[in-house]
Amino acid sequence: MMMIKELDQIVLKTDLPEHGLQQGDIGTVVLVHQGGAGYEVEFVALDGETVAVVSLAASQVRPIAHLEIAHVRAIEHQAA
Repeated sequence: MMMIKELDQIVLKTDLPEHGLQQGDIGTVVLVHQGGAGYEVEFVALDGETVAVVSLAASQVRPIAHLEIAHVRAIEHQAA
């Protein structure tokens, strides 16, 4: 399996309704915890607004695979 490192884009494997995130959302790794045991991941809307920064276990994310395509969906606005 490919090693995930800082600034890699990842795919969320689980829904996180408390953050408005769904399985399949794409985020960017901003910090790797304990050699890949977990990650701090930033999820950003297409207009550049940060939706969430979340600490996730390695089991909750995966690398983007060959020939995957992004899909657009609207999220509910969340109060800061």
